[in-house]
Amino acid sequence: MLKGLDPLLVPDLLRCLAAMGHGDDLALVDANHPASSIARSTVLGRPIELPGISMARAARAVLSVLPIDDFTSDPVRRMLVVDRPDDLPAVQREVQAEIDSTTGRKIEMVGVERFAFYEAARRAFAVVQIGDPRGYGCFLFRKGVVFGDAPKG
Repeated sequence: MLKGLDPLLVPDLLRCLAAMGHGDDLALVDANHPASSIARSTVLGRPIELPGISMARAARAVLSVLPIDDFTSDPVRRMLVVDRPDDLPAVQREVQAEIDSTTGRKIEMVGVERFAFYEAARRAFAVVQIGDPRGYGCFLFRKGVVFGDAPKG
């Protein structure tokens, strides 16, 4: 265990988040998503699995360490409901609340059509499959920058 880190940030996930660079996307997807086949096309090449938790809980853990990109108009994207693009399912509302809470500001999720979402997920750095079985619990988070001082020494 490490102190100060959310216990859901398992070693594979922490390594992945640290290796991502500015502008890389992370796909957080629900239990229904074809994560194994899509993840083969990502930089990581395989899915990271977080079974038995809700999407909102997983988003909270990831967002506790992942900065969201401030240099783009679509840093957070969500899969649109087929034939009902204006619908915002409960799982998406819950993740929106986590985004707002962890970032301290409102970042609107941009809707992406289902098959366009699959293509974007293939170009992501990694796919993290969450055990949440609710449909349309699929998101893309674009990593931002953490600014700091030059190292001493």
